[in-house]
Amino acid sequence: MPSSADLTAIFAAAAVDIERAVVGREHPVVLIDGRSGAGKSTLAGLVATRLDATLLALDSVYPGWDGLAAGAHQVLTGVLAPRAAGRGGVWHRWDWAAETTAESHTVPVDRALVIEGSGLLTPASRALSDVQVWLESPESSRRPRALRRDGDAYRPHWDRWAAQEETHVRAHDPLSLAGIVVSVP
Repeated sequence: MPSSADLTAIFAAAAVDIERAVVGREHPVVLIDGRSGAGKSTLAGLVATRLDATLLALDSVYPGWDGLAAGAHQVLTGVLAPRAAGRGGVWHRWDWAAETTAESHTVPVDRALVIEGSGLLTPASRALSDVQVWLESPESSRRPRALRRDGDAYRPHWDRWAAQEETHVRAHDPLSLAGIVVSVP
């Protein structure tokens, strides 16, 4: 298992690479995808800070434990497509405790945008973004990180979520769609 210092260095270097990739782009859109526990949220936070960007985490959008594809689709149609047409987007927060859709949030078109989440990088989302990132990490590292982060709330859902991630990977091959691949041990 890599040390936290090793992971910090990997994510810092990746954030610099992403920042370089958006130089000269006005209000860029950065997509960060990877399987659970790969470090998407950590990297996205660094990148959003460096770009002074709006940050959207699909964990706030997925409609429940079986909603990986639906959450990604909501962001595609509600945020990315309107933004590509020059309009702000809207997404609806999922209330995990109440198991229902909650309030809506607007995403401005006149600011950089970083979106992170499993299932995000597809041919359709790639076409509506400027930089696409895939985090590659083995399950033997990802699972302990994810369960340490989310604990018992996630443990009973790991396998069903992983199956949805596998479906996404087989259907869309996000690794091949990414302009930047970050290897996270």
